[in-house]
Amino acid sequence: MSKELFTLADRIKILREGAGVTQAEVARQLGISRSGVNAWEMGLSVPSTQYIVELARKFCVLTDYLLGMDNTSTISVKDLTQKQVSALLNIVECFKDNRN
Repeated sequence: MSKELFTLADRIKILREGAGVTQAEVARQLGISRSGVNAWEMGLSVPSTQYIVELARKFCVLTDYLLGMDNTSTISVKDLTQKQVSALLNIVECFKDNRN
C-alpha cells in the first residue's frame, strides 16, 4: 500500500504497532478507553484535535503526518551529544541515497 493511501486510522495503527504498544496502553496514556483507540483504528470515529496533537507527540510525528498531509517524522535529539546527532544525520542521508 502506498503511503499516500494510508488513512488516519491506518497511520494510528501503524505508529502504535511500530512502537510496540497495545491499544490499552495508548488509551491509558491518553486517559480514554481502549475501545476509543480501537474505534480510531477501525475508522469508526476520529480523534479530536486534542488527541491528534497528543498522538503526534507520543509517536514523534507531525500532526500533518497523522492527517495524511505530510510524510515527515521527527526524532528528539534533546539528550544526545553533537557526535550522536551527526551520526544520526549520516544514517538518514545513507537511507536517502539508497532510495535512488
